[in-house]
Amino acid sequence: RFHPGHQANIRCRISLSLDRSMLNVMMQSRWCFFHTPRSGTSTSLGLRPLSQVGRASSRPSSSVGSLFLYKKKRSAAAAILRVAASATKTQQQAVSPIDVAPGSLLEQLANMTVLSIDSGDLNVVRAYAQTGFITDATTNPLFVSQAGLRGEGEYLEFVNEAVSYAKANAGSMSDDEVVNLAIDKLSVNLGLALMDIIDGNVSTEVDIRLSFDADASVERARRLISLYEEAGCANAKQRVLVKLAGTWEGIQAARVLEAEGIRTNITLVFSEAQAKAAGDAKAHLISPFPGRVLEWSKVEYNVDAYTQDEDPGVVMVRNAQTFYNAHAMNTINMPASWRSSTGTEPLDQILALAGV
Repeated sequence: RFHPGHQANIRCRISLSLDRSMLNVMMQSRWCFFHTPRSGTSTSLGLRPLSQVGRASSRPSSSVGSLFLYKKKRSAAAAILRVAASATKTQQQAVSPIDVAPGSLLEQLANMTVLSIDSGDLNVVRAYAQTGFITDATTNPLFVSQAGLRGEGEYLEFVNEAVSYAKANAGSMSDDEVVNLAIDKLSVNLGLALMDIIDGNVSTEVDIRLSFDADASVERARRLISLYEEAGCANAKQRVLVKLAGTWEGIQAARVLEAEGIRTNITLVFSEAQAKAAGDAKAHLISPFPGRVLEWSKVEYNVDAYTQDEDPGVVMVRNAQTFYNAHAMNTINMPASWRSSTGTEPLDQILALAGV
C-alpha cells in the first residue's frame, strides 16, 4: 500500500495484464484517479471526472485525495497513436492510428506501473504499442492456435516455418514429438514477432499438458529458450518469461529454471497458496486471475455481486502482494483475466488493484 503523503512518487508494485476490451474502455476514459485512505497507511483508488480536478498534467498537492499520476511527462503526440513505422516487415499490415483521450486511465496507469497486452493479434499489439503505454506482451496456447488457424499473411509464414523446422530436425522423434516441436517453434515465432513490436518482456507458455510433470516442464522450457536463441535472440533469458501452470509441479519446475537464469511466469494462479509457493520458488512473476476467482465465488456462495473491496479475486491478489512485501520477495504480481465485481463497472477489479 502507499502512504498518503507520498502520492507524487507512487508506483504500483503489481503489474497489469490487459486485454483489448479493457484497453478500449480505458483509453477513452475522461476520468482521473484519486486516492483515499483505507486504514492506517493504506490507500485505495477512486475516480473523479477530469472536469472536477483540472488538467491531468498539473502538479498534485500533498493533501489526501489529490491526484498523483503525473510524474512522467509525455509529449502531446503520445496521446494519439502514431502511424505504423515504415520500417515494419513487408508482410505486416498497415496499422491505422487510434485516438486515445488525453489524460485517459490508460495513460495514467502506464505512468505508475507496467502494462502488458494480452493478445495474439499482432496488429492489435502494434496499435496499442504505438501509444507508448504498453511495454510487455503475453501469449498462451489459444493465441498460438489462433495464429496457426488464420492461414494468411505472416501467420501462415509462422506455421510453414515451424512445420519445416520440425521436419528438418525430427531425427528419430516420434510423430507426436515432431508435432510438439512444431508447436514450440510456432510459439517462438509468435514471440519473436511480438519482440519486434514491444520493448519489454514476452511470455511464452510451456505445453499445458505437462502441468503435472516438473521434469518435462523444465526440459520444454529449456527448449523454448534454445529455440529463441537459435533464431537469433541472443538475450532470450532477458526478454522471455517462460509460462508455467501454477501446479505444485509447475512451481517446482520454476524453482529449477530460475536457478539457471531462465525467468518464469506462473500462470493459472487462483489462490494465495499458489502465490506464496511461487514466491518461495523465486518465480520472476505470477499471473493471478481475479476474474476467475470472482466467477467461482459467485457460483459457490450464490452471490450476485460484490463491492470492489470485498471481491474475493481482489482480496486474493492484495493478500498475495502483502505477503510478498512482508517477506521481501521480488516476485512480480501481474493479475489478468478481469471481471466486474459489481456487475456494472467493467474496470472494478483494475481500480481496486491499481493502488496496490
